Amino acid sequence: MTRVVSIYLPDLPTDRIRRADPSIPPEQAIAVIARSGSKRWVSAADAAARKAGVHVGMPAAKAQALFRGLMLIDADPSTDAAALERITLWALTLYSPIVAVDGIDGIVMDTEGADHLQGGELAMVTKIANQFLAKKLTPRVAIADTWGAAHACARAISRETVIVPSGETVRAVDKLPISLLRLPGKVVSDLRTLGFQTIGELANTPRAPLTLRFGPEIGRRLDQIFGRSCEPIDPIRTAELVEVSRAFAEPIGAADTINKYVGRLVVQLIGELQRRGLGVRRADLIVEKVDGMRQAIRAGTVKPVRDVAWLTKLFRDRTEKIEPGFGIEKLTLVAVMAEPLEERQKFSSLVEEEVKDVTPLIDIYGNRGQRVYRVAPVASDVPERSVQRISPAADPVEVTWVSHWRRPVRLLARPELIEAIALLPDRPPVSITWRGKRRKVKRADGPERIFGEWWRRDAEMEAVRDYFVIEDEAGERLWVFRSGDGIDPETGSHRWFVHGIFA
Repeated sequence: MTRVVSIYLPDLPTDRIRRADPSIPPEQAIAVIARSGSKRWVSAADAAARKAGVHVGMPAAKAQALFRGLMLIDADPSTDAAALERITLWALTLYSPIVAVDGIDGIVMDTEGADHLQGGELAMVTKIANQFLAKKLTPRVAIADTWGAAHACARAISRETVIVPSGETVRAVDKLPISLLRLPGKVVSDLRTLGFQTIGELANTPRAPLTLRFGPEIGRRLDQIFGRSCEPIDPIRTAELVEVSRAFAEPIGAADTINKYVGRLVVQLIGELQRRGLGVRRADLIVEKVDGMRQAIRAGTVKPVRDVAWLTKLFRDRTEKIEPGFGIEKLTLVAVMAEPLEERQKFSSLVEEEVKDVTPLIDIYGNRGQRVYRVAPVASDVPERSVQRISPAADPVEVTWVSHWRRPVRLLARPELIEAIALLPDRPPVSITWRGKRRKVKRADGPERIFGEWWRRDAEMEAVRDYFVIEDEAGERLWVFRSGDGIDPETGSHRWFVHGIFA
């Protein structure tokens, strides 16, 4: 079943201003001022300004008088629109093949087939919110059965995320104000004059009198929000995106026919990319059906390619998921991520060197939703900071791990607290209890002292850890440490942790 995500960016103008000028202090309140003739009013206000009582629609003079330290900046709708388009294109490459701009302050996307790749809906919306926050953008993320419901719920919530369970649209939007129904402002004003306040009140009113007075728009929006009529999302497209398509006079639906035309589209796409000196990293196949619905399939590669046979295989492996319904009237293939790719001259030699290319295997796993990466060293003495995940096809990292001590083959995601019996200050534990199991220590080696990185965090100025390699009665070897030097409580809590497992 199709599920729609709406991302509302209520502070887009002020977020854009802060991103453009990092010197603005975080505590500085900002209001964006729009003007019409001689009238000037607040069109956007950040959290600090709203906390002081400034709100959208307030006259600029009143806002300035209310808060003396308020920074007033003239509205720039064209720049805000361009910023929203860039954010939408970024979301297109990251989340779903079907992503579009939603009004002047939002993004909408069809996540059919994408949520399981993100670990489910809760993990997906949480990840989206966190990634937008990392970009210094304030999001409100909602997922629902329809575009209208997701749009309304994203703008009605005060928290970062909300998930409307499948089939619960009526209950979710019943008490929401009619202003969230995406109706013209004049219609909303007239409806309020007649006494309508919520979407539920409007939905429970006979349709004919409303249509007679206001036209078909109210009925259309109600049908869309409740899923009674189709509202397809038209994916964002720019001149920079390489796109090829094929429309059909007679709808198609057979698997062999779909695969045949997919292969032809791949040939056209690769030809266009070759003319531009590009290779594809991520491509989307958009399937448009006769009933107005769209379905999308995404295929990605770990490095830029122009291999027609390989890209065709990646798509044909997934075309079985296409549900043609009453028929397909158009296929579109878009290179949403393309990078420069130069032809390389192959060197000949008397002795052929066998080079195993594992990138096809990486592509297969990646397109199944598996996360494939390499681990590379980072210059840090703190174990959990000494590794980083990089692309499996990235260039070799010149930094190497420098250590005279053995390191475990498996480092836990975070140290796990254990109970330990040990003599302070520098003796290894004689027994530990980890994950409910008591282990007697037969052998131990250490300590290896690791100091905190005071130049990163002031709290680590005095911090130390003493690491030991221990072996229990069963022969399992663990990497454990005591937080602190065993004497001074300023150096750590003196509690014990497991941090790794040796082979």
